Amino acid sequence: MSESFKELDGAFVAGTYNRFPVEVVSGKGAVWTAADGREYIDMGSGIGVNSFGCLDDEWRQAVVAQLGKIQHASNLYYTEPCAKLARLLCERTGMKKVFFCNSGAEANECAIKVARKYAADKKGEGHSTVITMQNSFHGRTLTTLAATGQEHYHELFQPLTPGFVSTPVNDIAALEACVKANSPAAIMLECIQGEGGVNVLDAAFVQAAARIAKEQDIVLIVDEVQTGNGRTGKLYSYMHFGIQPDVVSTAKGLGGGLPLGATLMSEKVQGVLGFGDHGSTFGGNPVCCAGAISILSRLTDDFLAEVSRKSRHVFDELSKAPGVQAMSGIGLMIGIKPEKPAGDVVKACMEKGVLCLTAKDKVRLLPPLNIPMETLDKALAVIKAALA
Repeated sequence: MSESFKELDGAFVAGTYNRFPVEVVSGKGAVWTAADGREYIDMGSGIGVNSFGCLDDEWRQAVVAQLGKIQHASNLYYTEPCAKLARLLCERTGMKKVFFCNSGAEANECAIKVARKYAADKKGEGHSTVITMQNSFHGRTLTTLAATGQEHYHELFQPLTPGFVSTPVNDIAALEACVKANSPAAIMLECIQGEGGVNVLDAAFVQAAARIAKEQDIVLIVDEVQTGNGRTGKLYSYMHFGIQPDVVSTAKGLGGGLPLGATLMSEKVQGVLGFGDHGSTFGGNPVCCAGAISILSRLTDDFLAEVSRKSRHVFDELSKAPGVQAMSGIGLMIGIKPEKPAGDVVKACMEKGVLCLTAKDKVRLLPPLNIPMETLDKALAVIKAALA
């Protein structure tokens, strides 16, 4: 890595990231090229963002074609990609309305606003609390930090937005008691806690949360920021659990590499937000939406079945490998609990040309959904060696 470039970054970029010593300058598919000419297999896809890898041809053509028309218009006007993407999302999920923004945190902010306004309209004051899960992660704004069920994220930024309480995952009795004690507007959960350690919630617990929400007219929010858009082998992870949320938030892989978030609203809450209740200058940007249409339209049943097949292959290869204590996840959202410190495994992989992530005490894998099997096997060989 160029020392002068590193110094430039250190001098002018806020020191919020503990960067790896890799300067990425180009890439294609699941392979990145660094400034020193080294190639790396990307098993993180930009933290689950590059759904079809780097510079996918079809995605790039869609983005460039839209750039040749108009790059931004604001939400004062209609644009074709925004409208078509909203229709596609609704057709694929059964939801009725979509609000577009730029990130997962913003999508979650919108979801929370929808839930609180629905409760205020239907039940009046005293029904504003949002119940979230311990060990969850919903974003870094003050409100989504408050929703995040991890105290260490809260410590430096008090006071946070009030009206949030967290309950243990997979404890139905605790959830029922929490609902009874708080008269909540919403129950908010991730079916797979990503930043929390790639923890898959029990199906019985997720279904109980959906049942309680329906019985008591509470808004059920499912955060699909990391789990969505084909990552788990279904379009959205809640589809593995046999439930239908009232609100779904998503981002990351939706834009295929461009910043785009979305909040999907069911029939129950589709009319909650009216004129002036919410907004976003960049939300629904036509270039980002054009890229997202390219991604979403290719997440067919056959493609998603292939994601699941690759997932089974990874689990088969690694679950009994030396140095592996346990594995978790669904689809190509995979956590590996190693006997060694996870950071040491990631460092060893990087030295051999494979880029992985961590999540708590686990090595986290989020490869491009279309990673070729040959490339995947090369990466798995390096990961096995690093784990042993």
